[in-house]
Amino acid sequence: MVFSSLSFIYIFLPVCILLYFLAAKSIRQKNVVLLMMSLIFYAWGEPKWIVLMVISTAVEYVGARLIDKYRTEKPALAKTALAVSVTVALSFLFIFKYYDFFASNFNHITGAGLHKLGLTLPIGISFYTFQTVTYIVDVYREKVPVQKSFADLLLYVSMFPQLIAGPIVKYVDIEAQLRERTFDAAKAGSGIFRFLTGLFKKAVIANIAGELATKFLDGNMSTVSVLGAWIGIFSYALQIYFDFSAYSDMAIGLGKMFGFDYMENFNYPYIADSVNDFWKRWHISLTTFFREYLYIPLGGNRKHQVLNLLIVWAFTGLWHGASWNFILWGLYYYVLIVLEKLFLGNLLEKIPKVFSHIYTLFVVLIGWVFFYFDDLSKLRTFFKVMFGANGNLLSSPADLTILKNHILFFIFAIIACMPVARLIKEKIEKFANKNFMSSLVNDYSVVIASVFLLILDTAAVVGSTYNPFLYFRF
Repeated sequence: MVFSSLSFIYIFLPVCILLYFLAAKSIRQKNVVLLMMSLIFYAWGEPKWIVLMVISTAVEYVGARLIDKYRTEKPALAKTALAVSVTVALSFLFIFKYYDFFASNFNHITGAGLHKLGLTLPIGISFYTFQTVTYIVDVYREKVPVQKSFADLLLYVSMFPQLIAGPIVKYVDIEAQLRERTFDAAKAGSGIFRFLTGLFKKAVIANIAGELATKFLDGNMSTVSVLGAWIGIFSYALQIYFDFSAYSDMAIGLGKMFGFDYMENFNYPYIADSVNDFWKRWHISLTTFFREYLYIPLGGNRKHQVLNLLIVWAFTGLWHGASWNFILWGLYYYVLIVLEKLFLGNLLEKIPKVFSHIYTLFVVLIGWVFFYFDDLSKLRTFFKVMFGANGNLLSSPADLTILKNHILFFIFAIIACMPVARLIKEKIEKFANKNFMSSLVNDYSVVIASVFLLILDTAAVVGSTYNPFLYFRF
């Protein structure tokens, strides 16, 4: 089940809301409802993988209890419990996501005949594995108290708003909310609007951009013009941003409906003026995870910074998928980050912002080429096409027609990449706070806008034949 489906919007979510607010009275009962509905949500497509998620959570639960029990009396045992728990969690991830990739490459290099497992990747395994790791590490660091309720820990891991597509929610940020939260109509209303806004980004902008991208990126490279290649990768850049940020918006909105606050995951990354700035704005929860749980423990900026960055970016690439193109994508950003730290960052600060912005957009677009093509030969060919080195036409009448027919869409999408809506919202709220009547008008406007978005989103979902789920690799 995905958020951008009629079954979720009109069956699953209403049932969950009714049970949560009408049937459940105490926080304990509400947590049970959310846990049951989250397990149903996950089981909708792949019920067998619930067992794996429960086992993974149980290992971290037992490990954390042992850490808490023996932290003072037997610190070596506590450290062993931490090591074993983290190893088990990452082993599950490795077996299901990476084993066949490494086995294939090992066989290719050595001629060995390692048997590949051919396992299906459980959806969301990367997200919930990282969440369990943050939990037990933070218990060991004494940043959070140990969770004595297995059901509450499982709820934290399996909560459906963020289970399959993020953001990566750290236990430290949600621990208090598992124990105590209150209903707030204004917060729930903003959550509904946030969810519907995300659904619009997914069902309308991302899906249209995705259809355009496939026209140019999935066909025969010999027939793609230079202009077509750039239209294609630009469309893909729009698709992956509006798709990924849409799921984050929907997750944050759903969380607010039930009283939870999740961290923001995107902050208009396409307005960045450096690669470093881009990664402060893109997939913030993942960047935060690698910084706090890998980069800093390795030594951070204190020692071996360049090596630490190499390790982090290699793992960042691998996290996105078991394929060489993702590793190349991670190493590509590693080189850019290092160059900015050495000298390029100072240069970008001195030149006019428009040029540093153009530079950032250009290198990000190049990065998306690495990200898109898992076939390295096709990746190489596409680069040649982009820069006119493959003998392809510069443009074609069909490309110009597509560009003409979608020019308003591109203008709208580009504007949506900028904080225009946020600025308008802030001005409206500032005005509304000045007097009572304006505040009422503002409240009603949110309701009206939500109803309008619901109608528009429903029409888009019903009318769309292209609604891909991009997170099967995660």
